[in-house]
Amino acid sequence: MNDRVIWPASMGALTRFEAHGWRVHATQEVSYEVRQIDGIFSLDSPELIACGRAQPCLRQAIVIDARVDQLYGEEMRAYYAHHGVEVSILSLSVSEETKDLDAAMTIARHLESAGVLRRSEPVVAIGGGVLLDLVGFAAGLYRRGIPYVKVPTNAMALWDAAVGIKTAVNALDRRNRLGSYHAPTVALLDRSFLSTVESRELSNGMGELLKLAVIKSPRLFDLLERHSEMLLLTRFQDGIVAPEVIGLAVEGMLEELAPNLWELTLDRCVDFGHSFAPLVEMKALPELLHGEAVALDVLFSCRLARARGLLADQDVRRVVRVMKSMQLPLRHRFFEQPGLLQEALADTMRHRDGRQRLPLPDGIGACRFVNDVDADAIRIAAEEMAHADA
Repeated sequence: MNDRVIWPASMGALTRFEAHGWRVHATQEVSYEVRQIDGIFSLDSPELIACGRAQPCLRQAIVIDARVDQLYGEEMRAYYAHHGVEVSILSLSVSEETKDLDAAMTIARHLESAGVLRRSEPVVAIGGGVLLDLVGFAAGLYRRGIPYVKVPTNAMALWDAAVGIKTAVNALDRRNRLGSYHAPTVALLDRSFLSTVESRELSNGMGELLKLAVIKSPRLFDLLERHSEMLLLTRFQDGIVAPEVIGLAVEGMLEELAPNLWELTLDRCVDFGHSFAPLVEMKALPELLHGEAVALDVLFSCRLARARGLLADQDVRRVVRVMKSMQLPLRHRFFEQPGLLQEALADTMRHRDGRQRLPLPDGIGACRFVNDVDADAIRIAAEEMAHADA
């Protein structure tokens, strides 16, 4: 029997393809905004009231990192009181070690007790990347998906975790092993939060800037090469370089994410720095932070690229100098263990459907994917990692 359209529609269709068989075709439009703003808790700022929607949100459930609550909670509460918004606030202490299903269930219980409406009352997540991941994960599961807003408060989140649609929790002794795709309504990026971020956490977030610069943006790399020390010293509060650096990083991420939000294509250049680091990071917790692990992965991958003639010695030395200026580590014992690094790559290959799909820099600012990195190449690069400036 030939296919026969029973119900056509702009967002879906039903066809009958045999006597007792039907095929459903459906699409779901995803649209969200990412905005750079200043002074999110300023009384004249409309962003948190609007939550990216046409109508103001006058009842909001908020999940805020406990440390951020200590620093900004009074200002946040005054902002909502000024605008007459009814809020239910969960102040949650989170870390990479507690980014799990239990934490997600704590958030779900908060949503239930707050009685959030299914469509018109977005949940507001205010915190770093761990908290944004947790809230996105819980919001995606609660009532099979309710809207939420991301307000990143640390460097890692500002130009990485806040701009995509992936959510996750750690499980099964693996980082982000359980997750989903759930787009926020809007992500509001306010760099003033970085003024109170500790120096190591700021350096940690710059590991993701390094990743993007090396694999995608010569302009971003040039800015980091010239201004990383200043950006750290001023905590990204200068009015010229910092906005451009953040803008380049966010736009670069979105350029890669937007055509492939659900990762139907597994060759992703933004996976650079995330081929060996995920397993190493889980084994090294809490001594190695995420961005530090990413930066070490970047350096290791640069050494793999140099061995293939994709990257010049001079370029590897430039990467090392930028890492030093960012106060990122150049060595860690786990990146000097070939067996562990082979295990890490094998684990990543399962995530990439059985192939390496390893993004390597093809010169600063360009990417090439390879699938034939062998044990000898890993051993040689691991030996080089023991000599930080090599």
